[in-house]
Amino acid sequence: MNIKQLVDDAHSNGKKKGWHEKKREIPELLCLIHSEVSEALEEYRNGHSPTKIYYKKADKPEGIPIELADVVIRIADLCGLYGIDLQDAIEEKMSYNKDRPYRHGGKVC
Repeated sequence: MNIKQLVDDAHSNGKKKGWHEKKREIPELLCLIHSEVSEALEEYRNGHSPTKIYYKKADKPEGIPIELADVVIRIADLCGLYGIDLQDAIEEKMSYNKDRPYRHGGKVC
């Protein structure tokens, strides 16, 4: 699956599941993305391996990889809703990053 297909699929599923019955604004969607990142952090704090997928309920996957997948899905859904070409944006940013200096901006990490 390419990124454009991911965006289409994530947004289509979001609409089918009722998450777009009312207009969702960027701040709300960004907070939901952030909440998934926070859930990944909680998985780590609870001692789960970064690569481990586990199941609390019979069929619901849990773990850091699943929360990171949720981050990507929420980003893709936002892009689908607002018509953002995420694949093009990623390619453009990665191309720009290749020419940046080592540890640009003087940041420690």
